[in-house]
Amino acid sequence: MRTISTERVVLEPQSAAHAEEMFEVLSDPAIYEHENAPPESVEWLRERYQKLETRRSADGTQHWLNWVIRVPTSELIGYVQATVHPDGRAAIAYELGSRWWGRALAAAAVRAMIPVLVEDYGVRRLYAVFKRTNHRSQRLLVRLGFSPAAPALEEALGVEPDELLMVREAA
Repeated sequence: MRTISTERVVLEPQSAAHAEEMFEVLSDPAIYEHENAPPESVEWLRERYQKLETRRSADGTQHWLNWVIRVPTSELIGYVQATVHPDGRAAIAYELGSRWWGRALAAAAVRAMIPVLVEDYGVRRLYAVFKRTNHRSQRLLVRLGFSPAAPALEEALGVEPDELLMVREAA
């Protein structure tokens, strides 16, 4: 993995060394309005990040790519990630602290990640799954060229009834 820099954001390969800064970002209760829960502790997050530093699934078939997002002030504001499958598709996700919402920084981070997924990992199609009630994510993905997947694809990928799957071609 490599660091990705743009005018608006810098994506650093996530490591255990980011746990303390990310714990602060991920402790924002607003980001759990639709799902999940904050990390249990800095130590728990550090251990999780350490496991993810392999950048591969246990069976070696998937690339697990995780970047933390920094803004020009060097402040860490969240993360973007991609799980790259052997068939050329990548499931993406992102999370930013709520004070950074509405500034198009998540879009900038995802836009910066996509060419690396295509060039370095052969990704041809991008997927994102989120809770149907998360209209903020849906608007972001639409702006990035994603569209709702066909119900048959949602079913094939095991998308839950309260979730929405959006897809786009990577190139």
